[in-house]
Amino acid sequence: MTQAEIIVLANSVKHRKHCVAGKCVRTGRWIRPVSNADGAELSNEQARYQNPFGIFGVKPLQKIKMGFSQHVPLSHQPENYLIDGNLWQQNYSIGQAELASHLDTPDDLWGQGNRVQHCLITMGQYNIAQSLYLVQVDNLNLYTTHDGKRRALFDYNESQYDLAVTDPKFDNILEEEREVNGILCISLGEEYQGYCYKLVATIF
Repeated sequence: MTQAEIIVLANSVKHRKHCVAGKCVRTGRWIRPVSNADGAELSNEQARYQNPFGIFGVKPLQKIKMGFSQHVPLSHQPENYLIDGNLWQQNYSIGQAELASHLDTPDDLWGQGNRVQHCLITMGQYNIAQSLYLVQVDNLNLYTTHDGKRRALFDYNESQYDLAVTDPKFDNILEEEREVNGILCISLGEEYQGYCYKLVATIF
């Protein structure tokens, strides 16, 4: 049984439930709490925390203390930790201005394009050292396709990416024309039809 306090950087939609992830306050390493060893999403009840004012759904930028029963890494998601079932506790939050000190600076986002072949990962031909990045991007364009899919087009380190968005705030950002600062939490998703797709989990 272990505990960690993490800065929540994602609470995105996965199978109509929650994919939560963040960075450990003590180590700076990514942690993705999951509900089973296969990396399953969290229910509404599991993605909740308590503070002196009550019990609420977790949100990005909050500092949350979580308990884990064991590390359950997958080849495409090495940061997965199995939750122990105890209610999470909130310990303040960070401001948007503090995000810059938590950025990752990879050379690229798992290569080019919007996906990685799962078999290359499982066969060891493509090593996933981490499946989550917090990055500053350029020329961010959020848009909806003709069939209603939510997408983000942006440049990172002189490469262009066009990725699906799972941030539940996407519609509000577009409808309210909110200003965003171009910092994205990007996740490598579960295997789907032979590929792991790159997803924009949070738009800051």
